[in-house]
Amino acid sequence: MLYIMYNEDRRDGQALRAATRETHLAYLERHKNIVVLSGGTLAEDGTRTGSVFIINVPSREAAEKFSAEEPFRKAGLFQTVKITRMRRGQWNPEAAPKTAEGN
Repeated sequence: MLYIMYNEDRRDGQALRAATRETHLAYLERHKNIVVLSGGTLAEDGTRTGSVFIINVPSREAAEKFSAEEPFRKAGLFQTVKITRMRRGQWNPEAAPKTAEGN
């Protein structure tokens, strides 16, 4: 089952995000078998505002466990966390940007 997680950072979270980044990336690498898509959300000026994860797991409990153990969340970076089950609709990886910043 697919779950999307939409997480908004605390307003004062930039230093915490930077300090936890490597642990966060290592966590995603360890879970690459379930992470369909992940990335930071951005303000128009490019400032990080949060994170989105789409994961493929067998249950809501597994999605909640992934979220609870995610290093940014464990560090207290997120002001809000929303976990929602979703279904795959249109799938068009060719339309995705070629770079992480969307170019």
